[in-house]
Amino acid sequence: MLDHYKTIKEPGFGEFKDRGSKFLAFAAPVFSDTDCHDFLESVKKLHPKARHHCYAFRLGLDGNSFRANDDGEPSGTAGRPILGQIDSFGLTNVMIVVVRYFGGTLLGTSGLINAYKGAAEICLSNCETVEKIVEAIYRIHFDYAKMSDLMNALKKLNLEITGQNFELNPSLDVAIRLGEVAHTLNELKALVEKIPLEMAEKMEEIDGLKFEFLRKNA
Repeated sequence: MLDHYKTIKEPGFGEFKDRGSKFLAFAAPVFSDTDCHDFLESVKKLHPKARHHCYAFRLGLDGNSFRANDDGEPSGTAGRPILGQIDSFGLTNVMIVVVRYFGGTLLGTSGLINAYKGAAEICLSNCETVEKIVEAIYRIHFDYAKMSDLMNALKKLNLEITGQNFELNPSLDVAIRLGEVAHTLNELKALVEKIPLEMAEKMEEIDGLKFEFLRKNA
């Protein structure tokens, strides 16, 4: 199961110039269509007088959610070259907006493609890239009688506790690497019950211990 991806650590900037025209590229990590819309609007507010605000983004682990927009430039000369650079760097959950200020000289199709590609490439080259691990957040409901064994098991498996509730119906929220969920939950059962892993794998439920999937963290 794919549970990791490469993206940029923080927003970045790059500039490309050709025959008087300036191409200002802004990149940001994004995780949803809403993030993309908000980032585009923020760049437009910074450069309201620019002739074009062309952009591209790619989202998700599988990269199947993407968009490329030429914003008035000839078809295929802006959005696609920008998207091509995102793909060339092997990134996802990234958006690049390239702002153009016309310099008075027409660049032609090849010139535009080169300029938007160049601006995006410079921008991404200025960004620090990071590998992100996708985690599943599970809520573990438990009886207080099992609390000590559960805490010891979580410590042994080096699992991060992201939330806790010690009221009438106690629970702990833990983060588990997405590709290791099934194995990790079975290890937890084995450690808490003090049984072999092979036996735990055959047990769907354990008295006083229940796992509830909450969400994925990207």
